[in-house]
Amino acid sequence: MARPGRVVLAGAVTGLLLVAFGKSYQNTTKTTGSVVPQSIDIPSIEVEAPLMKLGLSKDGEVELPPYEKPKMAGWYTGSAVPGDKGASVIIGHVDTKTAPAVFYKLRQVRKGEIVKVERSDGKVVKYKVDSIEQVAKEHFPADRVYGGDGLKLVTCGGKFDYAKGEYLDNIIVYASRA
Repeated sequence: MARPGRVVLAGAVTGLLLVAFGKSYQNTTKTTGSVVPQSIDIPSIEVEAPLMKLGLSKDGEVELPPYEKPKMAGWYTGSAVPGDKGASVIIGHVDTKTAPAVFYKLRQVRKGEIVKVERSDGKVVKYKVDSIEQVAKEHFPADRVYGGDGLKLVTCGGKFDYAKGEYLDNIIVYASRA
């Protein structure tokens, strides 16, 4: 768990990495009107969470879910709506200053497990986990996260560097339509 004051910096660093690599992967496909993902369900790790929209801040950084709402994840609006063609990216915190957050157990997800995303049009899109990886933030695999099709779940992970005030790695789950 992160020490007070360090989580904000860790989130900012993750946001910078996402925006640095994500801008060129803005979704250009047409979505079905105003359909948006509303919630995510990962039964294997007991996650049922609402989703909020995450865009880019005025500074060009990817917005992150608010720390005050640790059980909420966010869908990056520059990516595809789950169920539509393209890569759909959902981001959540691993922890906060005081407790585990929505994607605390994400590293425990295994190949073949199911992830469900409910959309505002009532459809539930099911994905099957293809792989999970832990990668150093400086080697963030932007092409794999923002390219292709499928669902990509992203959080921080690995060791927490107290001197830098950030996690050193990202945990990324890749899933395809079930």
